[in-house]
Parts: sequence; C-alpha cells; structure tokens
Amino acid sequence: MSNLETFDVVVIGGGPAGATAANDLAKAGRSVCLLDRAGRIKPCGGAIPPQAMRDFDLPESVLANRVNSARMISPSDRKVDMPIQNGYVGLVDREHFDEWLRARAAESGATRRTGTFEKIERDTDGTAIVVYRPGQGRNDSPSEQIRARAVIGADGANSFVGKHYVPGYETVKYVSAYHEILRTPPGFDGNSRCDVYYQGDISPDFYGWVFPHGDTISVGVGTAVPGFSLRAACTELSRRAGLADAEILRREGAPIPLEPLKCWDNGRDILLAGDAAGVVAPASGEGIYYAMMGGRLAAQAVDEFCRTGDPKALKQARKRFMKDHGKVFWVLGIMQRFWYSSDKRRERFVSLCADPDIQYLTWEAYMNKRLVKARPGAHLRIFFKDMAHLLGLVSPR
Repeated sequence: MSNLETFDVVVIGGGPAGATAANDLAKAGRSVCLLDRAGRIKPCGGAIPPQAMRDFDLPESVLANRVNSARMISPSDRKVDMPIQNGYVGLVDREHFDEWLRARAAESGATRRTGTFEKIERDTDGTAIVVYRPGQGRNDSPSEQIRARAVIGADGANSFVGKHYVPGYETVKYVSAYHEILRTPPGFDGNSRCDVYYQGDISPDFYGWVFPHGDTISVGVGTAVPGFSLRAACTELSRRAGLADAEILRREGAPIPLEPLKCWDNGRDILLAGDAAGVVAPASGEGIYYAMMGGRLAAQAVDEFCRTGDPKALKQARKRFMKDHGKVFWVLGIMQRFWYSSDKRRERFVSLCADPDIQYLTWEAYMNKRLVKARPGAHLRIFFKDMAHLLGLVSPR
C-alpha cells in the first residue's frame, strides 16, 4: 500500500454540485479534497429560486440581480408577461457564484486543489487513487496522486468520471448550450425581468434566453439538433432583444443533460452528482438548484458509505432525489417533448402562459420547489385549458 496523502472523499469538479458536496462533507467532519479545473465557466442563465437561498444558506450578496417577472415571446412575437407575486427569481453570474461556493467549502475545511483530472487507479488494497495534472493542466507538468475512500464525480454533463467508471453512462442525452455575456448598455429596460424566446429559428427544440445580471446580461440558446448554429442564433437573439451593439465580454458553450441517469454509482466507491448525474430540469433547463441538491444528497450518501463501508449507501443519493423531484422531471419532460416540437405548438404554449392559474402554480412550484396542493380548483381548470389547447379547440391568441 502506498504512502500517498489520503482523504475520505475526493470531489472532482467545483461547480455548484461539487462545491456543495465538499462543503457539506467538510462540515460533517470528513477529510475532503475538492479538485477543480481553473477558468472553466458553464454557460448558464444563472437563475436560482428563493428555496435555494434558504436550503443552502446563501447570502443576498451572491446575487447579481433579482427579477420580479418573466416575459414569454412566441413565434409570432407575442409577448406574455408573467409577474411574480410575493417572490422573485435570483440571478447569479457563474464566474463569481461558483468561486464563492468553492471558497466556502475551503472555509469549512475542504482542501482545494486546482488541476485536471486524468484517471482513477487502484492501490494494492483497492483504495481509489485519483490522478490529476496540477495547475493549468499543461502537458509538461508531472501528474500527482491522492488516495480516496470515496470519489464524487461532479465534472459536468460530459463527465469523464461517468464515462469511464460508471456503468451505463454512455446512454446520457443532452442539449448543447451556448451563451454570450454582454455588458449591459445604458438605457436597457429589461433589468427587472427574464425574457424567454420560444421561436423555432432561435431554437428548434428548446428556447433562447435573455437574463439580466445587473452590469451584464446572459444571452443564450440551446438545442439537441445536430448542425444547428448556436452562435448564429445567439447573434440573432441579441438583435431581437435590442442588444446587437452591446459589448461581448465572454462566450461559453457546454452540454446540458436532458434527464437523470439510471445509475449514479459504480457499486463500489464512486458516485456522480449534478450535471454528471443528469439532474437538469427538462423544459426549463434549470440546473443550479438541482445540482446543489444533488451535491447535498451525494454528500449524505458518501458520508454514510464512509461510516458503514456499505456500497449500497451510494444508491441512496439517486433514490432520494427521484423521490423528491422525479415527478416534476417527468412532467417537464413530457411538456418539452410536446410543446417545443413546432412553432404552432410553441405559439399555443405561450398563450397558456397568459393564464393566471398557470402563472400562480408555475411560480409557486418554481420558488418553493414543491408541487402546489393548496388550490385543487386551479389544477382542474388548468387540466381542461391544457386539453383544449392540445385538441386545438381554442385560438392561441
């Protein structure tokens, strides 16, 4: 057996899932190493609900902006405003938000390492050895090794950990996302709302977004259609939003998973979290809250594994996540497959968004991350309205 530095847990990837897992494990008294690549920023509108602020003890200072409405824009350019009653949508810039989460994990006791993960080997006693290239990952720098009783792979939708060490990972499906961070121009009138474009030439199967971050704006698009030009669509989206002349500060692209994976662990000592586990909400593309919750559940499962030595504990992360959020993901998946399939259906979908019952239930479910049961009459009305739109019995306007 080697004399390498040994941790209870090595977390690979320092986004919201990995940083949350590292923070929770360190606070629980586990020795944790958080390994993250430098300079990687995920394309993301940056929306987080009030429930995330409560669940993860986030201070108001992490927010770049708070908006109180969303505007849905249909293929015919119809604009439907959805005001938020008694709440808000928080917006973060991932460049600063993710670093704040990593710094908090370090303050809680996690050891931070900057480097590029390369592979997992096994020591003579079977313990995982994480091999990584430190610093900026230059080829001329020698690799380093650390031992881990357990490994959490939180390295994104195209997870190297998942592809190489978790059975079935090759079945993951994803949307390609791209956004540009623009400097907010003088006189911009959209700082208090999020704009969502349901237009087939902007995205044939997803949507485009314009999310204000105060001094900056995230303008982005996503699609699973091969060959579709995300950059050209983003340029056109900026033009439609009146931002064609705004200064572009940075451009980012990455895959976004479409559904949770069937298996998150290797049955031994490796567990996936966040995008690597596929926990991005269909239809909405919301990922930050679910990534952080996935990281928390991964931390709980790994803590139990370290305490008992039973690999079955790792499966609790997925089981608990699906129990709490699986029904919502299932409904949103059906919604995306149906309503986003053509401009005719997108037009009807935006029309539905004008309904007060739908607005109320949508915002209550989003802000508090639970299905709303207090207004059964509203659910019934929505059912009949939805059926009328599905059958084409009402005009989309």
